[in-house]
Amino acid sequence: MKYWCELAWLGGDSPESGVAIEVDQGMITAVESGVVDSPEGARVLEGLTIPGMANAHSHAFQRALRGRTHGGAGDFWTWREQMYSTSALIDPDNYLNLARATYGEMALAGITAVGEFHYLHHGPDGVPYDGVNAMGESLIEAARQVGIRITLIDTCYLHGGIGVEPDPSQRRFADRDVDAWSSRATALMASPSVTGNPLARVGAAIHSVRAVDPLSAGEVADWAKLNDVPLHAHLSEQPAENEACLAAYGQTPTKILTEAGATDQLFTAVHATHLSDHDFELLANSTACLCPTTERDLADGIGDARRMKDHGSRLSLGSDSNALIDIFEEARAMELNQRLATGRRGNHGPGELLEAATGDGHRCLGWPESGCIEAGGAADLVTVSLEGVNLAGTSASDAIASLVFAAGARDVTTVIVAGETVVEDGAHVSIEVKEELDKSIRAVRP
Repeated sequence: MKYWCELAWLGGDSPESGVAIEVDQGMITAVESGVVDSPEGARVLEGLTIPGMANAHSHAFQRALRGRTHGGAGDFWTWREQMYSTSALIDPDNYLNLARATYGEMALAGITAVGEFHYLHHGPDGVPYDGVNAMGESLIEAARQVGIRITLIDTCYLHGGIGVEPDPSQRRFADRDVDAWSSRATALMASPSVTGNPLARVGAAIHSVRAVDPLSAGEVADWAKLNDVPLHAHLSEQPAENEACLAAYGQTPTKILTEAGATDQLFTAVHATHLSDHDFELLANSTACLCPTTERDLADGIGDARRMKDHGSRLSLGSDSNALIDIFEEARAMELNQRLATGRRGNHGPGELLEAATGDGHRCLGWPESGCIEAGGAADLVTVSLEGVNLAGTSASDAIASLVFAAGARDVTTVIVAGETVVEDGAHVSIEVKEELDKSIRAVRP
C-alpha cells in the first residue's frame, strides 16, 4: 500500500511537503519527501499527517463520570467517592461496552494506542471472577473491536491507604497480596486475548504508595523487569499523598519507589505534580505522564514538566479520567499551564509537545516501533484537515504550531492503525461511537 501526504510531520517544528509512504504488512517500508505528485495507485491524505498519538494514561470506566462530577465543589478526595459509586456498577459485560465506546471516541481523536491503567479487577465484593482477568480481557477485547493498540497496565492495589485495609468500595480493586497480583498478571500475559492479538501488550503498575507498601512495590518492579514490560505508578498527585508518605516512611513517594528499584528507563511517573528538588533527579531516566485536563479538573496542581525534561525525563500525555479525550488539548495544556505558573512563554516547542503526544507516549507504553513516520516504524497515521475553522489560514511553515495550539479532536479526518483504516472522513468505520457512548454510559449510572 502507498500513501501520499500533502504535508507530513517527520520531526522538528515544521512538516515536509509531498511525503510518499510505502506500507507492507502493517509496517512502513519507505518514506520519501518532496514528491510533487502522488504516485500511481497511492491513497492521497489531504491535510497534515502525523504519527498516531498515544494516550499513555486512561481509566476507561471514568468516562461515565463526564459532566456529572465537574460542576460541584470539593477536591480530589471528594471526586474519588463519586468515582467509587460508579465503579461499583461495572461488570465484565457492561465494561466491554463502555470501554469499546470510550476507545472509539479515542480513535476519532487520533489516538492509536491507549495505556489502560487497570485496577478494576474483581467483583463488587472483592471476590475474583471465575476468569480472574475477566475485566482486563474485556478492555483488551474492546480495543481490538475498535482497532487501536492497547497496553493493559495491570495495576497492583493492596491497601486502602498506608497501613490501612481496603474499605468496601475499594475491595474490588485489591488483590489478596502481591503474589496473587503477580500470578494474575502472569496469567494475563499468557492468555489468548494477548498472545493472539498483535495490537495488545501488557504492562505493570504500582497504583501508588498509598495502595502498595514498599516491599510489595519492589516485587512489582522485579516482575516488570523480569518480563521486560513498562511499569507505571501514580506519583505525588496530591500534597496529602506526600504528607502521608513522609509521616509513615520519612521519605517522598519518589524516593520510596526508587529504593524499590522502580524508577528506571521502563518507569513512567503519572502526574508527578508535587515533586521535591531531589525527586526530579531520581526520575532522570524515566518518563513523566502528565494529564493536564484531569489535573486541572481535580485541582491537583501543575507539574513542572520543563524541569522534568531538563533533568532528563521524557514526557508523555494521558486523558486519565476521560473528562475530555483530546491529546492536542493535553499537549498544549502542558505548555499553557507552565506559562501560567511561571510567567514565561515557550517552555516547550511545538515539535517537543508533539513528540510527547506521539513517540515518547508510545515508548512508555512498550510500543517503540510506533509514534514515528519512518522506515521500520508501525504504519499508524493520523491526518488532520486544515480546512476547518480551527486551522483556517494555516500555512505549511506554521502548520505544527497551529496543530498543537489550535487543533482539536474534531479536526481528525483519517486514522490508520497497522495499515488498516479505523477512521475515515471523521467517522469510525465499524462502530457508531456516539450511540454506543449514550447506551453504555446510561447502563452504569448509579
